Amino acid sequence: MEKTYQTAELLQSSLDYIASLDLTSIILSVLGALLLWIVGFWLIKRLVKAVDFIMEKREYEPSLRFFLKNLLSWSLKILLILAILGTLGIETTSFAAIIAAAGLAVGMALQGSLSNFAGGVLILIFKPFRVGDFIEAQGISGTVKEIGIINTKLSTFGNQMAIIPNGKLANDNIVNFSAENTRRENLIVGISYDSDIKKAKTILLDIVNTFEKVEKDPQPEVMVAELADSSVNLSLRYWATNANFWACRWHVLEELKMRFDAEGIEIPYPHQVEIQKKG
Repeated sequence: MEKTYQTAELLQSSLDYIASLDLTSIILSVLGALLLWIVGFWLIKRLVKAVDFIMEKREYEPSLRFFLKNLLSWSLKILLILAILGTLGIETTSFAAIIAAAGLAVGMALQGSLSNFAGGVLILIFKPFRVGDFIEAQGISGTVKEIGIINTKLSTFGNQMAIIPNGKLANDNIVNFSAENTRRENLIVGISYDSDIKKAKTILLDIVNTFEKVEKDPQPEVMVAELADSSVNLSLRYWATNANFWACRWHVLEELKMRFDAEGIEIPYPHQVEIQKKG
């Protein structure tokens, strides 16, 4: 009997609590939150799609586009959820504080990685080089094979894979040899003081002018660059395409040695003189 009375009393108190609630207001809040959810997600989808279209038109790297799309999408979704909770009357200040604290903790723990990430974003946006370019950075020369968010991979002359953190890469000097279609060579050739300067200049110009892979416009030129201690240094300057640059350099070096030997033009080099002691 007593148990039945307690059950009836509990049921009555529950009915009184429900009766005291403003059901109309609750229903309107739920409907408003539901509408905000539907419209908000639709707007986020459209906005992310529009941003992706702009990045595609500006030729952003696919890896950067994918990352920025996800970052924008999740950031907007978190803000939408907080707005929906506020619509339902739930206090969101604590949620915002937790998210901020978590972000600060992650930032402190990944300080080095975030620096590399920021460098990767800058490289992908401003494009100081692209995949396939030959660059020199951080004391390493090689062809760019992959540009990631955290690091960049180069293939060196010896076919080794060099991995450079983007933080250092974005904050240091970069020489991009592929940025222009042609490159100028400045080859320094030393001849002895007894050699004929005009003949040496004529030979050098003939070598580059008769080699089809050397560009003829601008015209190659030779001038006396320095009167050094043991040689007269000539500067041979010519232009070549990136594809032909090394072929031109190797051809010119080989030809000038053979032609100088044939014409009696000496290229100075260190000599060791042995002094014999008298017994």
